[in-house]
Amino acid sequence: MNRKPLYIETLISCDLDTLWSHTQEPQMHEQWDLRFSEIRYHPKREADDPQQFLYSTRVGFGISVSGVGESVATKTKDNGESTSVLKFSSESSISLIRKGSGYWKYKPETNGVKFYTGYDYDTRWGSLGRVVDKFVFRPMMVWATAWSFDCLKNWIERSVHPKQALLSQTTVLLTAIVLSVIWLYQGIVPKLLFTDTGELEILRQSGLFSGIEETLLTGIGIGEVVWGLVLLFFHRRLVHYLNIAALLLLGLGALFSNATVFTQPFNPFSLNIAMIGLSLIAIANLKYIPRASNCITKQRK
Repeated sequence: MNRKPLYIETLISCDLDTLWSHTQEPQMHEQWDLRFSEIRYHPKREADDPQQFLYSTRVGFGISVSGVGESVATKTKDNGESTSVLKFSSESSISLIRKGSGYWKYKPETNGVKFYTGYDYDTRWGSLGRVVDKFVFRPMMVWATAWSFDCLKNWIERSVHPKQALLSQTTVLLTAIVLSVIWLYQGIVPKLLFTDTGELEILRQSGLFSGIEETLLTGIGIGEVVWGLVLLFFHRRLVHYLNIAALLLLGLGALFSNATVFTQPFNPFSLNIAMIGLSLIAIANLKYIPRASNCITKQRK
């Protein structure tokens, strides 16, 4: 099964020494890199010996994957370019990665340092492992590496600490999931599956859509399902601004169609206010989250 080495590139506005310390010191590296939860260096016997280290990654439910690595860092300021070469392996049976190797390169430019990496690895679990790697794990590793590079960039350039970035990312994801579930439920259950639960009657009472109420309700339901999916997969400020506008318009529509619905439990006012609040929380956190799309993930020829 053909595979291409992973490649990620970004440009960080800083000097080489700053970027070098953030990437070569394990206590700093483990803070911004999603791929590692802990990195620990072994003491060197000789100054010129390769740097050996242990790494681990928490995958959830108290389970972690660990491995060993070895790096040779060459910091050459005279020609303006530095390289760090490493190899890594894991004996853990639950680790898809069996062994691999890669590099980090630092290339100073007029407006910062171009920071890029390339790496590849062999998998275990036979044919199953190769299939899982190609369609699931490798794309996930590309995303995680690119996200981490942008997290590092934000840390250095904007002083957004990786803990803040991760907290904001989690917050935005949770708000997106909750909003998506609500929109999907509102579109599928009362509008597509159980049309006799009151929403069809609201359209009839408005007197504005005589004869096409059922068709209109189906269209609204499909629209809400689509919008729920948009909220789930597209985390942008514009999406949440549009979400707030849509909720306000739907609330006004319900008010003019049948104002008595606002006196019922779990009415449009209470639901829409909560959903608007979630969008406002997402908007406040979006400015702190890194984006994998900000990095280059295909090597130029």
